[in-house]
Amino acid sequence: MHLRIETKSALDTFNLGRHLGGLLDRPFIIGLSGDLGAGKTVFIQGLARGLGVAENIPVTSPTYTLVNEYPGRRTLYHVDLYRIEDPGELADIGLDEILSGNCLAAVEWADRLPEESPDPDIVIQIEDTGDDTRRFSLFFYGPPAPDLVEAMKKSGFPISDKGPNARRE
Repeated sequence: MHLRIETKSALDTFNLGRHLGGLLDRPFIIGLSGDLGAGKTVFIQGLARGLGVAENIPVTSPTYTLVNEYPGRRTLYHVDLYRIEDPGELADIGLDEILSGNCLAAVEWADRLPEESPDPDIVIQIEDTGDDTRRFSLFFYGPPAPDLVEAMKKSGFPISDKGPNARRE
């Protein structure tokens, strides 16, 4: 299932993440893709708040640490694979345990996940469409997909469910 959502500012991008985070009540893997500066980290900051990560805990990009962990009603692992050059590095950071655990993992540069990794439950492609505007293409997989899509449609964001067929990337 696929939705396309437009955001008009960084705050909209944050709020979109927060809305989705508020809907997630089981372990999920979210794969994100988009150019540098597309808004992946801003989206994940909102996702963290929606998952109950306290406001006094800064949510930052794990570009150099590769993984940041945030406690909330469900633990959020923010993974950034941008700097990964050797798949062996993923074992060093415990990626297999993260992706198979009872948590939520948001993986930036998810196209760099090894073939043997579990597939994301949600794939989000972010496109910078100028100034602070962004186009989010969200692909939902698995049994909770219809319920999540319906809940996202009630978010108040401009949403289209027209577009490319859902596919894993």
